[in-house]
Amino acid sequence: MMKKDILSMFPDELKAEIKQFGQPDFRADQITDWLAKGIRSFDQMTNLSKDLIAILNDKYRLYEPEVLEKKTSIDGTVKYLWKLYDGNAVETVIMRYRYGNTVCVSSQVGCRQGCAFCASTIGGLVRNLNASEILDEVVFSQKESGLKISNIVMMGIGEPLDNFDNVVRFLRLVNDPRGINIGMRHITISTCGIIERFGDLSSLGYPVTLSLSLHAPDDETRSRLMPANRSRGIEAIMDGCIKYYEATGRRISFEYAMIRNVNDSDEQAYMLAEKAKKTYAHINLIPLNYVSERDLHPSDPATVKRFKEILESRGVNVTVRRKLGNDVDASCGQLRRRYITAEH
Repeated sequence: MMKKDILSMFPDELKAEIKQFGQPDFRADQITDWLAKGIRSFDQMTNLSKDLIAILNDKYRLYEPEVLEKKTSIDGTVKYLWKLYDGNAVETVIMRYRYGNTVCVSSQVGCRQGCAFCASTIGGLVRNLNASEILDEVVFSQKESGLKISNIVMMGIGEPLDNFDNVVRFLRLVNDPRGINIGMRHITISTCGIIERFGDLSSLGYPVTLSLSLHAPDDETRSRLMPANRSRGIEAIMDGCIKYYEATGRRISFEYAMIRNVNDSDEQAYMLAEKAKKTYAHINLIPLNYVSERDLHPSDPATVKRFKEILESRGVNVTVRRKLGNDVDASCGQLRRRYITAEH
């Protein structure tokens, strides 16, 4: 029988679990405290009885992710490749800003969305990450680097809304004041446009930021870059964005990777401005990270500048994201891809 994932349990669930073994509530609180400190061995929980430790070892699984590779950029960006309990691997990136440190976490091993510019989706989806595995990306990135994490972006490997239940559980765990206690307003969830889940997310009332990986303002280009668009279409996705904004009052951001001669024309800038104004969205222009397996290249700086100026001339709020970690393959999926290739 498979052992239960104790780290994915909420504190109240943990209390109910150990009550089965005649243990008082304060024992669950002690275990919660150890887990929040990054302790991943019951034998190291020194204030528990030997009998309880034996039960925990028999019934529940704990695993400390292993650092397979760590790369540190000249700009301070830190990238980790973690080995999971089953031998799979995912990537996590710490980005350092003047307002604090942001960790970019993965939500799946691989990805089924097939985006043409992304290394994460090469090889498809292997499995979803458990809430505990996503949580440990935050816990151990902070513990291993010594950097205090203040913000989380779910923009790593995988599509968060394709792993909805585990992601929601992770949000509650990482927000719990008895754990890491990172506020929901400091968390961003990125999606390629799984609009079927927008209503489910808004109904939770969590004040997270929803970020749409748009990358093209027209169906022809977006469907070529992002196969997930083919079954939905931009107009349906824009309608989903409007409904999300109306339900939550929280403005969506559009992520837009600037790809040379693909999505960076003046005409596309005007189309994008129209959609941003319609949905009250903020736009983040992102210089594309080159992926060797993909025949796509970043727009030149002059094109990015002109694109931004067109958006601003139409009254759109727009920023150009500072490029971080380019010397450490900060684009998600590249370290994992090399690890898989080396293993086979």
